[in-house]
Amino acid sequence: MAPSTGSVHPVRYLTVFAVLVAVLYALVFFTGDKSATPKLGIDLQGGTRVTLTARTPDGSKPTPDSLRQAQEIIETRVNGLGVSGSEVVIDGDNLVITVPGDDSAQARSLGQTARLYVRPVQTSQAAAAPGAQAPAGEAPAEPTGTPEPATPAPAPQNRPFPAQDPSAPAEPTPSDEAAPADGSGSETAEAADEIAAARASRQSTDPAVQQAAMATLDCSVPDPLRGNDDPALPLVACSTDGQAVYLLAPSIIDGQEIADATSGYNSQQSRHEVSLTFKTEGSNTWAAFTSQNIGKQAAFTLDSKVVSAPVVQGATPAGSSTSITGSFTATSAKELANTLKYGSLPLSFAASEAETVSATLGLASLEAGLIAGLVGLILVLLYCLLYYRMLGVLTALSLVLSGVMVYAIMVLLGRYINFTLDLAGIAGLIIGIGMTADSFVVFFERIKDEMREGRSFRSAVPRGWARARRTILSGNAVSFIAAAVLYVLAVGQVRGFAFTLGLTTILDVVVVFLVTWPLVHLASKSPFWSRPGVNGLGAVQQIAKERKAAAASAKESRV
Repeated sequence: MAPSTGSVHPVRYLTVFAVLVAVLYALVFFTGDKSATPKLGIDLQGGTRVTLTARTPDGSKPTPDSLRQAQEIIETRVNGLGVSGSEVVIDGDNLVITVPGDDSAQARSLGQTARLYVRPVQTSQAAAAPGAQAPAGEAPAEPTGTPEPATPAPAPQNRPFPAQDPSAPAEPTPSDEAAPADGSGSETAEAADEIAAARASRQSTDPAVQQAAMATLDCSVPDPLRGNDDPALPLVACSTDGQAVYLLAPSIIDGQEIADATSGYNSQQSRHEVSLTFKTEGSNTWAAFTSQNIGKQAAFTLDSKVVSAPVVQGATPAGSSTSITGSFTATSAKELANTLKYGSLPLSFAASEAETVSATLGLASLEAGLIAGLVGLILVLLYCLLYYRMLGVLTALSLVLSGVMVYAIMVLLGRYINFTLDLAGIAGLIIGIGMTADSFVVFFERIKDEMREGRSFRSAVPRGWARARRTILSGNAVSFIAAAVLYVLAVGQVRGFAFTLGLTTILDVVVVFLVTWPLVHLASKSPFWSRPGVNGLGAVQQIAKERKAAAASAKESRV
């Protein structure tokens, strides 16, 4: 026999639920962008799909391991930027990145190789006009030399700052877009030839060849090296804004020596910058270089382009952070820091194709799914009304309140953790709400069991709840564990399904404990709800009477 639940305060439970809903909707309407619309996934709002074609220096086929490693790094970049609802999949020798919205630049930036090197600057000059060639028989123009240091800040800074001259590089831009590639062998060989030719001219150790490369390098065209330069050789490179050309010495620090990278706003210099912390070896190398090269430039090159070329204004102690500066915006600084933080890709990629993903099919599927869910919900409610009579009304009210709470949580999750609702997630929500109806059935059936034993509706409700809540908790625990395992093991949209299923499982417990049980308890004390014709329990009470009469007859016959 189930123990009595003792003193019950249903109004308190209902008040707690009302406060929770009020807090959620206060956060929805009075925080963030105050929009009451959840974020939608690619299949519902559309997006941009960019195909990145792998390029290797020798033109060989990329290995599956290198493609998988590139996929994992890009996925971590996606998570670091908070680009919600994105997908990164391997398609042959390509990586296909899909991001919400119609801006393909973000998807291309995610595919940036991000091979960072720190190279001493030997000389620099203004970039040649597009398509310009050195006149025959003439020596290349003399380089301008090292720019003058910027005016020092009022407070001394033990780190480099960029020279303030016309050739100062601007903010980094996404990887240059190459011509569309169809993956044929001829185009692969052509790409390998372009890389080899660029290395021969721009990474030569012959001073004459270096000067010719500086005079003729066209910074307005896509760079064939693009992350394929040899760090052990000199390099002729453009600035990211295409306004300056640098002759750089071999690399002294590899980007793999970066321990952490963050972006921020320097209020003293009034600019955004990226702060780097090197590992032990890189930090010691940087400390030695800055102490021996005060007044000289050091270039930070990213994918064979100069992001920043600051003048060393003082020695940087080992273990201290240093900064990459330039004409950054808050967004571009964050993107660069995120790219450097999660490491360089094992391959270089060219953005060979970009297309817009239409949301028409997804919206049609959403409409069909919502109609199917609504029809199913109506059928469930009709069944509850026919089988449980007015208790079915309490079921409908609980489901509506559950939906109200779910909607607010979806809006807040989209606002604060960039959760996007897609078709798979909606399927998880519908299934979760159906599981909530299952909990009601378990509760009502336990009440009927108690009434078959001869108890009244009023006394059966608390005893039935004491027995039903164990079953409800056990069932929801199993469902939540299954959703958690599915979330950990799955990828893509299946994780969205698992997430919403787990969320609605938790909310099922909240609604049943804070809404359904208190409402049924209040109904059990009402003369109106206690009527068999209202609560639909007349047949159960008749069975209890027949059992009681049969037991009395059996007792009399024994006497």
